[in-house]
Amino acid sequence: MNLIVNGDPYPFTGTTVADLVAELQLTGRRLAVEVNREIVPKSEHGTHTLREGDTVEVVHAIGGG
Repeated sequence: MNLIVNGDPYPFTGTTVADLVAELQLTGRRLAVEVNREIVPKSEHGTHTLREGDTVEVVHAIGGG
């Protein structure tokens, strides 16, 4: 299926937000995921199914001081 991830077309072979996070090699990082302008809580990443044409924004926290 094809998604829009952070503004760019992205061919995706998985099904869930967790699959996408793993494919992007962001597993274990502090991040927020928004699908079609709705925040998906981390507790739902494994069950939230993505669909053709979904728009996904992934933002990961960067610490600093």
